[in-house]
Order: sequence, then C-alpha cells, then structure tokens
Amino acid sequence: MAALVPPVPHERGALLAFLAQQRYLLRVAAYGLTPEQLRAAPTVSSLSVGGLLRHAAMTEGTWIDTVVGRRDVAATDYTEGFTVPPDWTIDDLLDRYDAVAARTEDVVAGLPLDHPVPVPRDAPWFPRDVEAWSLRWVLLHLITETARHAGHADIVRETLDGATAYPLLAAAEGWPATPWLQPWQPAAP
Repeated sequence: MAALVPPVPHERGALLAFLAQQRYLLRVAAYGLTPEQLRAAPTVSSLSVGGLLRHAAMTEGTWIDTVVGRRDVAATDYTEGFTVPPDWTIDDLLDRYDAVAARTEDVVAGLPLDHPVPVPRDAPWFPRDVEAWSLRWVLLHLITETARHAGHADIVRETLDGATAYPLLAAAEGWPATPWLQPWQPAAP
C-alpha cells in the first residue's frame, strides 16, 4: 500500500480504504523494531508501539462486535489492552490485527452504511441522549481512533530510534532513495 489512499468509486470503499490506510501506517511504525523496542515506552506516557497495535486491534474488534450485536465478549482490562504479553511477537500482533481487519471488511460488506449500531452504555464518554449511531459513524470513528494511535506510534517510534513515517514507508515498501528521502535503515550495532 502506498503512502496515499487511491481514488475510490464509492463511499463504502472510501471508508474501508481510509481505515486500511490508518491501520497500515500504525503497522509501519513497528517496522524493523526489536522485541524490546516493540514493548518500550520511551516517553512520559506508558505507550509502546506494540501496545498501540494491540489496543487498536482490540478497539476495532469491540466496535465490530457492537455492530453485530455481540457485546457479551469478555473484555480485557483497558490499561492491559495497551500492553504486549511477554510471549507475543510482532507477528502475533500483526496477525491479530489482520484478522480483525478481515472481519471488519466482511461485516461491513454485508450491512448498509445506515445500519443502526446501539450506543454502548458501559463507559462515561458515551452520550446518554443518543440511542444508536450508524455503521458509517462507527467506521469514521474507527478511522479517527486509528489515526490518533498511528500518530502516537509515530512519536514513540521517533523517540526510540529517530525513525519517522516516510523513511519507514520507504524501507517497508522498497522505495528508491532520493536526494530528499532516504529509506530507514537500522542503526549499526
């Protein structure tokens, strides 16, 4: 996937393409990290790139459960959802995120964008005066939520080793070096 979303012919495709793009940018923040770096929280917050990947996958999965009326799934503690279990690898995190993304695509393909999605009542930030949002609203919310966490991951990654989004994209996608953009390379040991 390139740095920009390609032209899309319809709204459903646009929503899914922009969500996929934000997922991809979050994944790229993890490109080339060691297991230790994946879990590192180098800023004043407790955020790590791996924790952000896990949280984004869990959040999207929870929203899609809500879309299909499955809110009875046992949820992981909110703060625990930002951590990477010791036995998980980057591949585990990315495979889980891929599975969530595939499920989102399947669910969205089978429902109208105006499909009502009940407003959850289990958190204080959900409005009490709204009964339901649309599937369209949920997808837009997931795009903004994922983009927010991709930005967090960019900051964490840059703090870890100085890598920024476009050099990481260039490395991950094999872009040629230019006078103004050099693909990221790991630091020499």
